Amino acid sequence: MITMTDNAKKKVREFIKQDTALNGKSLRVYVEAGGCSGFQYGLTFDEQQPGDEIGEFEELKVLIDPNSSQYLKDAQVDYVESLHGSGFSISNPNAKSNCGCGKSFQA
Repeated sequence: MITMTDNAKKKVREFIKQDTALNGKSLRVYVEAGGCSGFQYGLTFDEQQPGDEIGEFEELKVLIDPNSSQYLKDAQVDYVESLHGSGFSISNPNAKSNCGCGKSFQA
């Protein structure tokens, strides 16, 4: 299962607080084909589906579908703010290589 930094949890809470349509939904972290390295990360708010792995971080739930879980084992979700911009970042020990932007990887 993945882990989440305090910054990531704080940002997810902010999104939920700002948009009432997200109440009752969980953060879904997933992997799909694409990007410049073969696979890319995605994050969205969603409802639980059969077969999902569920991570609980205080009151936050994180969902990972069975296909994505094989690529995200022990990955860490962070929220980073820097001069280059801000956004969620995934540190993945299973990636053989990452592209320069950090949004895609090779498995």
